Amino acid sequence: MVVTGGAGAIGSVLVRTLLARGDTVRVIDNLSSGRREHLPSAPADRLTLCVADLNAPSDYAPQLEGAREVWHLAANTDIRRGTTDNRVDFEQGTRATFQLLEEVRRREVPRVLFASSSVVYGWPKAFPTPEEYGPLEPQSLYAAAKLGAEGLCSAYSHLYGIRSYLFRFANIVGPGMTHGILYDFFEKLRRDPSRLEVLGDGRQAKSYLRTEDCIDGMVLAGERSTEAVNIFNLGSRDRISAGEIAQRVVAAHGGHARIEYTGGARGWSGDVPQQLLAIDRIEGLGWHPKHTSAEAIDRTILEMAAERGLRS
Repeated sequence: MVVTGGAGAIGSVLVRTLLARGDTVRVIDNLSSGRREHLPSAPADRLTLCVADLNAPSDYAPQLEGAREVWHLAANTDIRRGTTDNRVDFEQGTRATFQLLEEVRRREVPRVLFASSSVVYGWPKAFPTPEEYGPLEPQSLYAAAKLGAEGLCSAYSHLYGIRSYLFRFANIVGPGMTHGILYDFFEKLRRDPSRLEVLGDGRQAKSYLRTEDCIDGMVLAGERSTEAVNIFNLGSRDRISAGEIAQRVVAAHGGHARIEYTGGARGWSGDVPQQLLAIDRIEGLGWHPKHTSAEAIDRTILEMAAERGLRS
C-alpha cells in the first residue's frame, strides 16, 4: 500500500490501521505539515518513508511499483492559507493529484482512495447533504482544488480502469492536528489566556468526526464497494456550533477567559458556516460513527489539554 500524506494527523492513523491488518506500507510525504514522529515504529520491510513532493514524480515514482492501491491524503491542510496564497491549493491539490494519477496509470496501480472534503458542496441548501447534491459550488480555493482532484480521479477511472474512492470528510478531529478550530482556539488561549476570539457570530454549526472513525469508514468502503467511482460522505449525524466549542475549550483552560465574537455568519472568507452530511450510503455498508460531534470534540479537547499539561 502507498499512502501519500502518511505522516500527517489523519494519514498516520491510516498507516497504523493498514499495518495492523497486515499490509506493507510505503509513505510519501513532503513533511510540510506531517511529522516523522507521527509514524509508528515498524520493521523497514513493513514501513518506509519517502520524503518527496508529489509534483516531482521522479523522486517518488519507484514507490508505486507493484502497489495494489494508493491512498491519497496529501494536500494543503490549512484551508485559510489559500485566501492569502492563491497557488498553494492548486499546486498541492489539483496539480499534485494529476501528477500522482499519471504515475498510478503508468504503473498500472488498480485503485486510488482519495481524501476529499465536504467543502466541495459549497454552502448547500439541503441538510443533511447527500452525495447526489448539486450543483457543487466551492467557496474556497481549497474546495475548488478538492473538487478538481475528484474530477481527475473520476476521469482516470473511466478512461483507464482505475477504480477510485472519493471520501468527502466532515471536520476531522483527533491527536496531532496542526490546524482547525480546536488547534486555533488552544493556540489563541496560549498566547492570551484572558480572552478567546471566535471568528463569526459563533452560530456556525458543523459535523465533527474522530480520526479513527474516519479511517474505519474509508477502509470498510474500500473493502465493500466495487463501483468504478465510489463516492462517500464521512461524518456524524449531528453537529455542534463554534460557540459551544469555544465554551468547552475555555472550560478546559479553567473557565476564566472571556469569549469575543467578531460577528457575521461566516468565520472568514471562504468558510462554509453550516455543514451536515447525509451518511446513509456509507452506513448501508455497515459503518457507523462511534462518536457524536460533541463526543468527538470533548475527547479531542481532553487529549489536547493533557498534551499541554492543562488542569481545568
